[in-house]
Amino acid sequence: MLTPIRGYTAIGRGAATRRSGGAGFALPEAERGREAAAAGSVTGSLGLIGLQEGFSDAERDDAARRRGHAALEELEGLQLALLSGRIDAGRLSRLAQLAEGESGADPALRAIMRAISLRARIELARLSPMAR
Repeated sequence: MLTPIRGYTAIGRGAATRRSGGAGFALPEAERGREAAAAGSVTGSLGLIGLQEGFSDAERDDAARRRGHAALEELEGLQLALLSGRIDAGRLSRLAQLAEGESGADPALRAIMRAISLRARIELARLSPMAR
């Protein structure tokens, strides 16, 4: 039997809970440093690629929004597939492609895209043995 998830908050409110000393998920300091460095290098690379290709900030944000919506739709479809007991390998493949890509120029949008991408990667890691 699965344990229900408790303490779920919206992305914006979660940070306030952590700052106020509320219970929640936190990475050890060493992990936080590595994650931030990795995210910074990827974001920096994507930003550089966007500048080299001449995309405006608005175009990058639009691409990130489209990718985010598509990833959320795939995650929703994956949830329904799990409930029905049928996992489609094609859905996992699409989700893997959507987990990577443009994160946008807007810092708030980048944070949202990191959260969506993380959720997608977690589901892929969790379900990869099932798809084999």
